[in-house]
Amino acid sequence: MLITPAYAQTAFGGEQFGFFIPLILMFVIMYFLIIRPQQKRVKDHKEMVANVRRGDTVVTGGGIVGKAVKIEEAEVQVEVSQGVRIKVLKHTLSDVRAKGQPVAGDSSKK
Repeated sequence: MLITPAYAQTAFGGEQFGFFIPLILMFVIMYFLIIRPQQKRVKDHKEMVANVRRGDTVVTGGGIVGKAVKIEEAEVQVEVSQGVRIKVLKHTLSDVRAKGQPVAGDSSKK
C-alpha cells in the first residue's frame, strides 16, 4: 500500500472543514456589510410610510414634492400645487417631512 489508512483519514478529514472556513467567513462578512444594513433601511422605510399623516410634506421616488391630502390603504393623494392632486403609491414615497420641517436646501430664506 502506498498510503497508510491512518494518514489518509487525517489528511482528508481535516481538509473538508478547512475548506468551509473561508466560505463561512465570507458569508458572515457579507451579512454584516450588506444584508443587515439593507434590512435596517427597509424597516425604517416601512415605519416612515406607515406614519404618514395628512398635512405632511412628502417626496416621491420620482422627485415630486407635495403635501399629503388624503391617506388610503395603499395610496396617498398628494397636492403638488394649488388644486392639483395626484395619487401615488405609499411604498414609492422616499421621504416624509413633518408639517413644520423646512425643505433641505431651500434658498428662499433670507
